[in-house]
Amino acid sequence: MNFLPTIENKRVLLQPLQAEHMEALLPVALEPSLWTVGATHIANQNDLEKYIRLALEERAAKTSIPFVIIDKKENRVAGSTRFSALTVPHKRVEIGYTWITPSLQGSGLNKAMKHAMLQYAFEVMDLNRVELKTDELNMQSRNAILSIGCTQEGILRHHMVTSTGRLRNSVYFSLLKEEWPEVKQRIFGKYDF
Repeated sequence: MNFLPTIENKRVLLQPLQAEHMEALLPVALEPSLWTVGATHIANQNDLEKYIRLALEERAAKTSIPFVIIDKKENRVAGSTRFSALTVPHKRVEIGYTWITPSLQGSGLNKAMKHAMLQYAFEVMDLNRVELKTDELNMQSRNAILSIGCTQEGILRHHMVTSTGRLRNSVYFSLLKEEWPEVKQRIFGKYDF
């Protein structure tokens, strides 16, 4: 399996995350609104360096494939995402750790990125299941996940402790390989990615 893929379509370019991306990601990561709901909190350069280091360690352990998000329309770094919790024997992965600069939220970038990642997961990695999860309080994320054709499976109560110490309930969603062709056509077919 390729742990350093580059994935792209007309709108988005996902490049393998590297330590060198820290400088370009820092202005995005320091946007406080990105961390109001969620388990992670980046408040300074040191936090971002730790975040990137952990992502690279997970890639080395073959459990994650982290990316830097580049918006091709705006020609700029827009954030980060990754395939995480990769379980090759069970042919499943999670799409998560996604954060996008607020100025590009609602611009279609996230939908283009999810399309590229789902297509890669099902058509290249040949996985059976893609999972997504979010904080129960993050309605923007929940609605975005539903808008790409995923099924809400349930809520795991007190699933995580956030950076503020709050007990987080996580909402789980999934998309299955056999659902992908219909979702690809119905949800993503109207876009020119």
